[in-house]
Parts: sequence; structure tokens; C-alpha cells
Amino acid sequence: MTETTPTPTGVRDVVIVGGGPAAHRLADSLHARDEERTLRVTVVGEELHRPYDRVALSTRLADAATDLTLEPTAMWDEGHTRLVTGERVVAVDAAARTATTSGGMVLPWDELVLATGSSAPVPDLPGRDHARVYRTIDDVDALVAETRELAERHGRPAQVVVAGGGLLGLEAAGGLAKLGAHAAVVHSGGWLMSAQLDEGAGRALGRIIAGQGIGLHLGARPSAVLVEDDAVVGVELTTGRTVACDLIVFAIGISPRDELARDLGLELGPRGGVAIDTSCAASAAGIWAIGEVASFEGRCTGLVAPANAMAEVVADRLLGGAAEFTSVDDATKLKLSGVDVASFGDALARTEQALEIVYADPARGLYQKLVMTDDAKTLLGGIFVGDASPYASLRPLLGTELSAEPAAYLSASGMEAPAGDELPASALVCACNNVSAGTIRDAVNGVGHEEGCTELGALKTCTRAGTQCGSCVPLVKKLLESELTKSGQAISRALCEHFELSRQELFESVRVLELTSFDEIIGRLGTGRGCDVCKPVVGSILASQHGSYILDGGRGGLQDTNDRAMANMQKDGTYSVVPRIPAGEVTPEKLAVIAQVAMEFGLYTKITGGQRIDLFGARLDQLPDIWRILVDAGFESGQAYGKSLRNVKSCVGSTWCRYGVQDSVAMAIRLELRYRGLRSPHKLKFGVSGCARECAEARGKDVGVIATDQGWNLYVGGNGGFQPAHAQLLASDLDDETLIRYIDRYMMYYIRTADRLQRTARWMEDLEGGVDHVREVVVDDSLGLADELEVAMAKHVDTYEDEWAATLADPERLRRFRSFVNAPGTPDPSVARVPERGQFRPATAEERERGEAVLVAGTTIPVRGADA
Repeated sequence: MTETTPTPTGVRDVVIVGGGPAAHRLADSLHARDEERTLRVTVVGEELHRPYDRVALSTRLADAATDLTLEPTAMWDEGHTRLVTGERVVAVDAAARTATTSGGMVLPWDELVLATGSSAPVPDLPGRDHARVYRTIDDVDALVAETRELAERHGRPAQVVVAGGGLLGLEAAGGLAKLGAHAAVVHSGGWLMSAQLDEGAGRALGRIIAGQGIGLHLGARPSAVLVEDDAVVGVELTTGRTVACDLIVFAIGISPRDELARDLGLELGPRGGVAIDTSCAASAAGIWAIGEVASFEGRCTGLVAPANAMAEVVADRLLGGAAEFTSVDDATKLKLSGVDVASFGDALARTEQALEIVYADPARGLYQKLVMTDDAKTLLGGIFVGDASPYASLRPLLGTELSAEPAAYLSASGMEAPAGDELPASALVCACNNVSAGTIRDAVNGVGHEEGCTELGALKTCTRAGTQCGSCVPLVKKLLESELTKSGQAISRALCEHFELSRQELFESVRVLELTSFDEIIGRLGTGRGCDVCKPVVGSILASQHGSYILDGGRGGLQDTNDRAMANMQKDGTYSVVPRIPAGEVTPEKLAVIAQVAMEFGLYTKITGGQRIDLFGARLDQLPDIWRILVDAGFESGQAYGKSLRNVKSCVGSTWCRYGVQDSVAMAIRLELRYRGLRSPHKLKFGVSGCARECAEARGKDVGVIATDQGWNLYVGGNGGFQPAHAQLLASDLDDETLIRYIDRYMMYYIRTADRLQRTARWMEDLEGGVDHVREVVVDDSLGLADELEVAMAKHVDTYEDEWAATLADPERLRRFRSFVNAPGTPDPSVARVPERGQFRPATAEERERGEAVLVAGTTIPVRGADA
């Protein structure tokens, strides 16, 4: 293969064919490195979008407004780096060194980089023209639109089959399920993600996916798409089974788009793609290939880390360097809400005499495995399903000797984890951007930089670590703090530039000094006028300690938008209303009131995961009228807008269930009424299960209570979200009063000591001693705080007042709820809706442009019958 040497004089033209992440990375790298501007770069992409993050496509399914554009973008506006969108290179003349686009542009080149990516294949089977794929933004947006249109047409959720049980297929199925579709996955392997996971892990993952309501058809392929009257009605499988569906989506891998390479006569890989050497050069002079179209050692890969590494190699080579691409990092992490899956290294233990250390709990969908050398010392790979928390810290240790026995590194083993191995400088911390531990340490210490990057944001900017998929950010933060500690620098715990105190220190200072207003607090303890960081924190602290109306006494200006409106703002500027329904128990009469409100004000209704009913689409000026009806019927604010207790989820317990051993509904109601309105560093969720079958999912909550024959087991520190965590057992077989005493202490200790916006799981992780320390404080009263914490909680319970009831009783407070200050009573004329499944949802920009939206200027929208 041929290597190109830079010409000493003149500016060379570099044409990058393709506008995906690999092309963006190469253009960005050249722009940053080529300080003398010896290269003139043109990127040609056939999509109309600027290069975007394909890794995060699943987030577009959840929210069509998500902007996936890759940063930086400033280079596109400078003369030496040009982006051409909506054009496809259709021909390349190697002799004349020109590339011709579909729009007739002829681009001269000295260096040609093929970054054409891949396509999503659809097999040649009957009805294939009716199949859809999951590959681009346009594919995703079309799937969202079609799924919604099918649901509206049929009057039921769309039935979708996704062919492919790999990363993309599962993300597509999960995203479509969250849109309301009934999704099913067809996968040729005997278990999901069979290319990355072994059978134990794949089957554990299958339990989790099935638990989300997604159907699984394993060991089968589609053999035909069944069509009637030009519409999909089902898919026939190779097993002979027929699955009914309205839509079939193929996500069965990638096919490298190597048409230009074939036309040029370039050497191809055994399965297609442009064959490249370690310099990423193709078989013709001046031509290179990167990303999914590049075949290295006979293999094309669809992962972002190797694509970025190839781009960096080509950038270095074009500027006279000698960088090499030597291996493919195929570590993977599934980006699907509620599903924690990761694998890295020799995950399938193909190394001779490899040793596998496995901890599995199939009933919980938990599987963790480390692959070691036969002496159990050197880490070769790993798989995590259900709890991937060890992944970030273990992956950089690939190929090194561990300092403790392997099982200690697995959170499922229950063993004490080692204090932390010192990562070698060469250890790869951020695979997406090829950033090593040494690079991060150098950046913190100012090596190669004018000054050290001593804050996480600055460190991410100057090293790129954690700027793509984000899974390495916790490890980057640990390295930062470790280096600062080594150098003798204090790790700042300051709340913000206006307060040198941490949130915990500020909380205690306000309590001891008995301060009651922001002006008092910043005058005594801070400087300046405050900011968007410290103001809500101070507002929360004052609410926690004094329990007074959150918008009085100048505290209104401290709150976030949602707290000021006492409702959650939605994407179109309207608000949602969530009345409290303790433990999900509600009378038919109260249900009728909610229905009345929804119909009278034209609100979209949705039962939430917290056993409540959410009413969407209320204007600011409508909130008092809505709440007046609800309050009169006995409802109060569910505080879905606040950093406070959201709900206490409950199963039916011994009241009705033949398996229940305690009255979980009564206990859940008691807890919700006790802790309602409790302001805290972050939102709080409780769960109460009436037996060990755990139908209320209590171990996924900040406070989980599970019934036993002897009383209640108390679990704490469970969280969902981006980094889910199981709650840990704090105490067993408690009677009612002891249970509540321990929860009082736990909650007040968390509120006093946690950082800003820190969930209970992360708070407990940061505490020295973790759950054992919490147990000593809460159960054993090791700090002598038990009485004080209980008194603080009793004060909250005694002073609780429903915020909406208090608002309705005060005309001055009601003045806040106007659409326009100068025109009270005038509704916002920009609110627009479109009908969907018998209700109305916010219109998209495209629907507004096409005139499909209804502008809502009045107070009522008809939502029933043919007129809707």
C-alpha cells in the first residue's frame, strides 16, 4: 500500500467523502493540528444534517427535538474547512484527481479520504420494500412519525417487529416501546447480543428486556414480510411462526458503502469495505479510508472508538506523521434506559486457558463476568448485565495485573472492592477519543498546557475525555481528584463562585445561625448576588429547615421555573398537573374529578410509573382554576415539580393479595403523608412491597420497604436513571414505629449532608464506609444525632402545608399565574396541538409548517369523537 508524503510548498486539497462522525473527527483534528493551514479540507455529506452523533440516535426516538450535532462546529464557518451537505459523491477520477457530486460539483483533491460509512441491510425476502431501517436521523424521525400514524389509524398502539437483537436492534425496540408501541425483537442467535455476550449474559439480558414488555423471538429470522392492501400485517419467521405487526424494522448489522472503492478498483476486504493498512491508506496513492467503510485485518466495525482512532491516524499522516492504527477496541455499552449492559476485551474467553469468574442471579437479570489469564492475575475482558458499575474502572485495566482477587472487583460478589489500582499511564480511559490515563494526568498537572486543567469541565475540554458517550466521566473525575490530592491542592467543594462553602456546610451554617432569607445568607456567608446554582440550593435549604411557603419572603426568585409555577413546564411552554394519589389508591369519585378537569381544560392524560395521573397541556393562567377544582375535591399537590418526595409506590399487599404478608398500601400511604413536601437535594421516590415478590420494585427506590413475616425490611439508596443502583439492606424485621424512626433519621441525615443535586445512591457511595456508615448513624446512633434528626423531621410534619391550597387562599400569590403581565386573562396564542390516539399532544415544527396543528387560544379542546 502507498503512503503519501506532504508537499513542501503550496496548499493541498483534502476531500473527505462522507459526513458522519468519522469525517467530523478527521476534519476537527486537521483543523486543530494544521496551524499553518497547509491543507484545504472539504467534507461532502449526502444527508442534509451537519455531522451528528449516531451513538445517541436512541435519544432522538425519545425526543424528536434532540440536537445530535457534533461539536465543534466553528470550523465549518472558516475558509479552510468546508462542509457540503445534501450532496453525494457519485464518481471519482483517480487520474485527474477529482470527485464529482450528485449536484454536479467537481472537487479537485490531492488526498481523498473515504468515510462513506455503511448502510443498514435488508435481506432479499418477499415484502422487503415495506421494511424500514434504523440508521440515520431521517430513519428515526420517519419511524416516530409512522409509529404515531399507525396508532392513530388503528386506534391502538402500533405493533412493531425489530429484526436484530444486537446493540442497534435493542435500542430501536426500546425507543419504539417508549413511544407507546408494542415492540418485539426477532434475533437469529440463541440469546440477545450474541456477538458481544456469552449465553449466561445474553439470557440475563433477555429477562430484563422481556420485563420491559418487549417480546422476544430467538433463534429465528424473518423469511417474509406479509403485506395486505399495501400495508404490513405481519412477518413470517424461519421457524414457521407468524408474528402480527404493522411495521418491521431491520437492524441486523452494517454493510460497508464501498461502491466508490469498487469503481476505483481498490483492494477490498473479504467481506467488503476498503482494505487498509496500519496507516489507514488504501491500495492506491493518495486514498485513505476510515470508519465503518474501512476493513482492517479483514474486518469492518461499526463502533465509534476505532473510527475516531482511524481519523486521528490519517490526520497525523496527512501532516507528515507516522501514527499507526494497530487494533480495534470493540468494547460496547448498550444505551437503553433501564438496561445496564457492557462488555470489553476478550469477553467470550477465546484466549487459550482463559479463566472465567462469574457471578449470576438470573431471577434479577444480573450477570457479571471477568475473563482472566489462567493464573487469575491479568485481566483479559469482562461482561456486565444488570449492573455495569464496575465497567468504567475495570476497562482501563485491560491487560494489566489486578491487585486483588478478581471477584473483589465485581459488585455482585458482595466482597469489599479494592481501594483502587493505580492505572498505568498507557491505560485507555476514554475509548471514544483514545485518551489515556497519562494524558489526563498530564492535563491536570499542566504538562503540555499553559496551566493545569483542575476542574472537570476544563479537563474534558482539553483532553476530549468524556465528551462522546460519557461512560468514562466518573473515572475521569476520580483521576482528577487523585492528581489534585497528590499535588497537595485542595479539591474544591465550593457550591459556586458566590459560596466557598459546600452544600453541607451551608446547610449547617444556615441552621446554626438561624438565617431565614437569601439576603441574610449571602450577606453572612457569601459574596455577590448569587446565581442559578446557589439560588435554588438556598431556596431548598430554607424550605427544608423552615417549611414555609416557598415563594414568599423573596424566595420566589430563588426557585427554578417549575417551582415558581408549581408545575412542570413541558416542551411547548405549557405545564403538567400531577395531584398526589398516595400509594396509588384513589376513589372512583376522585377519578371522576380528574376526568372532569381533563375534559374541561382539554388536557392530555397519562398514568405515570409512580401510580399517579399526569395531566398535560395546561397554560400558566389555567393552573389556579384547575387546582381549585382538585383541591375542593380533596387533592393536593403531588410536587412532581420539586426536589422532594414524588411518590410512594405500593403493591396491593395483604389487603387483597393472597401472597401479601403485611398491609403495604396502608404503610405506603402513611409514609407518603408523612414525607410529602419534604425538600431535599434531589427528588425522592419510595416503594413498599407486601411480600418478597417485590411487585412495588422497592429496591429501585431511595427508600424501599419490603414486608416479612416478622415486620419490614428497610432498604436505602436505590436509584434509577443513567446510573441505576439497587437499594441496600439497612435493617430487618422492623415494627411500624421503628421503621418510621429509621426513615426519619435516614432522610434528615441525607438532606443535611448530601451535595447539590446528589441522589441517595451517589451520596452513599461518597460516604466513607457507605451503607455501613449509614447504618451506624441511623440504627446505632454513632454520632448522637438520632434525637435531633427525629425532631427536625417532626417539625417538617407539623408545619406541612399544601402549596396549592395556600396559593388559592391568597389573591396576592395568585397574581403570579398570568400568561402576560400586561394583559391578565389573555391566553398564550402560540400553543398548538395535533390529535393523537383520542387526545391532543404538542405539534412539531414540521406539523405547524404543514398546517396540521390546531392553535389553542381558548380554554377547551374537544378530545372525544370524530371531531377530534
